[in-house]
Amino acid sequence: MENILVCLAWPYANGDLHVGHIAGCYLPADIFARYQRLKGNRVVMVSGSDSHGTPIVVRAEKEGKTPREVFEHYHARFLETQKLLGISYDLFTHTDTNNHIALAQEMFRRLVRNGYLYPAKQKQLYSERQGKFLPDRLVEGTCPFCSYDKARGDQCDQCGALLDGTQLINPRSRNFPDDVLTIRESEQYMWDLPAVREQVLAYLADKDSYWRSTVTEFSRSYAREMQPRAFTRDLTWGIPIPVEGAEGKCIYVWWEALLGYLSATIEWAKITGQPDAWEAFWYDPSAKIYNFIGKDNILFHTVLWPALLIGMRNFDNSNSDRCFVLPYDVPANQYLNLGGQKFSKSLGVSLDALDLTQKYGPDAVRFYLSTILPEMRDADWSWSDFAQRNNSELLAKWGNLIQRVLSQIWRNFEGRIPEPGEFTESDRALLARAEQAFATVGAKLEAVRLREALFEVLDLATATNQYLDFEAPWKTIKTDPSRAGTQLYVAAQVIEALTVLFAPFTPHLSEAARRQLGYTDPLFGEPYIEEIDEGGRIHAVLRYDASKARGRWAMSALPPGQPLGGEPKGLVSKIESPATPDPVP
Repeated sequence: MENILVCLAWPYANGDLHVGHIAGCYLPADIFARYQRLKGNRVVMVSGSDSHGTPIVVRAEKEGKTPREVFEHYHARFLETQKLLGISYDLFTHTDTNNHIALAQEMFRRLVRNGYLYPAKQKQLYSERQGKFLPDRLVEGTCPFCSYDKARGDQCDQCGALLDGTQLINPRSRNFPDDVLTIRESEQYMWDLPAVREQVLAYLADKDSYWRSTVTEFSRSYAREMQPRAFTRDLTWGIPIPVEGAEGKCIYVWWEALLGYLSATIEWAKITGQPDAWEAFWYDPSAKIYNFIGKDNILFHTVLWPALLIGMRNFDNSNSDRCFVLPYDVPANQYLNLGGQKFSKSLGVSLDALDLTQKYGPDAVRFYLSTILPEMRDADWSWSDFAQRNNSELLAKWGNLIQRVLSQIWRNFEGRIPEPGEFTESDRALLARAEQAFATVGAKLEAVRLREALFEVLDLATATNQYLDFEAPWKTIKTDPSRAGTQLYVAAQVIEALTVLFAPFTPHLSEAARRQLGYTDPLFGEPYIEEIDEGGRIHAVLRYDASKARGRWAMSALPPGQPLGGEPKGLVSKIESPATPDPVP
């Protein structure tokens, strides 16, 4: 049994989650985590709302609210959305907990003690109109590397380069285009990244065999050239640095948000009554940590996060010089677009995940997104393709397969799984293919090639439908009921296997199908929202009981005579095609 830590990027709590978020990060991680649980591994999956940072402040100013009011509103919406979609977190928390704030400040102290943070004057863009230093996210200009004219002061969305606002060509205020920006100096704590360059490059050196090609060389190139970066900022909404006389200085939101993977694991351990359990995922060299992110976050997770973990050695003050486990894999996805445009909360290009799931159900959304996951290249949401794939694949190949087989068993075999007779070559071939699928599909899931894995499962469903079309048990029942029983048993046995193979992708449908087969023990638990009390400070989190999912990744023998769970009913609904092709908001 392996220890697998699944870490998901932390969404800014300044707007609702859209399907670009779900396809880029949250659904792939959930598919992977559910598979690892079914395989029998010990899995912890963590993330949370990024509660601090400029985007939340900007939203608060527009709405006449406090940053806390904004983040608490959208955090609650994140919980609701992901619960409905079935994203099975062991803990989805946020970065404004007492636990996270204390650990972020300890991170700062540890980096200072280990010699990686030092105070220095830094040039920053200053707004003459507003009389303050502008946060990087409020600055826009031309990227010095790719000439994209809407690059932010911290990163270019076009080429992915990490920037400093003063590097932009013709920088301007995003809120006040006529604002005059000047360069002034402010004392900040700088992060001595070159001091860990060789260790980071050594970490990146052996990743070609299993990291995505879109991740490896991009990361090495940045690591070879990385320079000191500011670790603090002049902010009003963030985590204050633990330095006397440094009022108004906060830890730069990116660095404390990255620490959330560690702080959330520690919070999970406390909540579950095993306060030291987090150490098995962060100190045991055999543990595997996966960071699921979008391509705009690659360098933060492949270079800067490992650099942080290297710099924080002996974080627990044990004087043992203990080092953290570095990420095993960073399966970064490309973008999911809408009508050719990148999803963007700030630009209003969005398709709300909560509304979509409430209208069509979680598995229709999960299935379609799984078929178009942007694993190696950008993908595009299409309304017509959404309807077509639901109807011709999820409904026609899988939902109808369950219905046609179990309905015949219900009518002709007193609602019980029939006793099979001697298997023919055709029977044995299909059963062998179903058994082999666990290895074939599992290998692709293990390598985080999720779309390929789903298409393998769909191929088995297609083969089962073809078997039924050829064997035609609805005809055989008239002349040879025993043979018809065998045919239906074989099909039902493969359906049992398919309920497990489909389960990481469409868990609700798999659970419903298993109930129709007569099983009463679920494959998974259900996500639930819980309120956590931190010494009188209460916050809501999303949690999940994964204890039921152990060791199910195999074909189980379907017991002859097992009663079905009632008269079979259709489990997948048809989606009507849109009247107009692929409208863009």
